[in-house]
Amino acid sequence: MPPSRRLDDDTFACIVRHAPLVSVDIIIRDPQRHVLVGHRVNEPAKGQYFVPGGVIRKNETIQVAFARILDAETGLRLSIDEAKFVGVFEHFYGTNRFGDEEYGTHYVALAYEITLANRPAVKPDHQHSDMRWMSEADISQAPDVHPNAKAYFR
Repeated sequence: MPPSRRLDDDTFACIVRHAPLVSVDIIIRDPQRHVLVGHRVNEPAKGQYFVPGGVIRKNETIQVAFARILDAETGLRLSIDEAKFVGVFEHFYGTNRFGDEEYGTHYVALAYEITLANRPAVKPDHQHSDMRWMSEADISQAPDVHPNAKAYFR
């Protein structure tokens, strides 16, 4: 199988316009059951808090995508075998990362949950301006947590 690779923007924009994206979202809990969320600086969901997640690349297994996304967005190195599968969710956005107002983004998100033995220090990556730990009650009430992230806790 050829290695996975990141697509150029033109190719990826064509896919976003015409097809759903398969992604992995990761619900990371500390020992007190608080959830890690990041404040997004890019579309979709710009300006909102969301759990770490990202698109699965062509020829990339779900296991490899999980580890890549977790490491890239949090610096944590854990295996999908340490996570619990939560379910499949559909996320629809009126926006896309390219700023093209003619189409939105459709994700089919595979949600996984990990509970950590301790709360690590996590620094935001290039997609986030801030990372914070929130209780489920705070997530459900917060106006700046995206509804698609809130759906994981209903």
